[in-house]
Amino acid sequence: MRRRVFDILTSSIGLIMAIVLAVAGGLLLWGHNYIHNEVSNQLEAQKIFFPPANSPAIAAPEFAAMHQYAGQQLTTGPQAQVYADHFIANHLEKIGGGKTYSELSSQLQSDPTNTELAKTVNSMFQGTTLRGLLLSSYAFWTIGTIAGWAALAAFIGAGVLLILSIIGLVHSRRVAESDELLSHEKAAT
Repeated sequence: MRRRVFDILTSSIGLIMAIVLAVAGGLLLWGHNYIHNEVSNQLEAQKIFFPPANSPAIAAPEFAAMHQYAGQQLTTGPQAQVYADHFIANHLEKIGGGKTYSELSSQLQSDPTNTELAKTVNSMFQGTTLRGLLLSSYAFWTIGTIAGWAALAAFIGAGVLLILSIIGLVHSRRVAESDELLSHEKAAT
C-alpha cells in the first residue's frame, strides 16, 4: 500500500471519529445541563429549606452534615442527599423506634385498631417517600454530573483526533507518491 494513501485513509477516519466524538460531547453536555436544570427546578419548586445553623432541629451530633447547607434552599442533588440521609432518615429512625415503614406496616396489619400505630405508619410512609424522592433527585444529579465529565472527555478526544488527523494529512503531502508503507522492511529482505 502506498504511504500517501495510508496517511489519507487514517487521517480521514480520524476526522470522522473527531466529528462523532464532538457530536457525542455536545449531546452529553446537553444531557448534563438538562438534568441539572430539571432537578434544580423541581427541587426549588418544593421550597424545602435547611434549618438555620443555630436551630435546635439540627443541634444533635447526628445532624452535623446538615450544617454545611444551614439556612439554604434545597436546590441541588448533593443537598438532596444530605437532607434525605442526615435529616429525614434521622427523624424516621426516631419516629419508627428503629423500625422501617415495612415493619411497622406489617405490625399495623396485625393490629388494625391501633390508632397510634396507624399515625406512626402514616408518618413513616410520608417520610420514606420524601426521602426516596430526594435520593432519586440525587441519583439523577449524579448521572448529569457523569455526563458532564464524559462530555469533557469526548471533546478532548475529538481535539486530539483532529490534531492527529491534520498532522497525518500534512504528512501525506510530504511523502513521495511512490513511497510504499513498509518499504524499509521490503528492502531489508
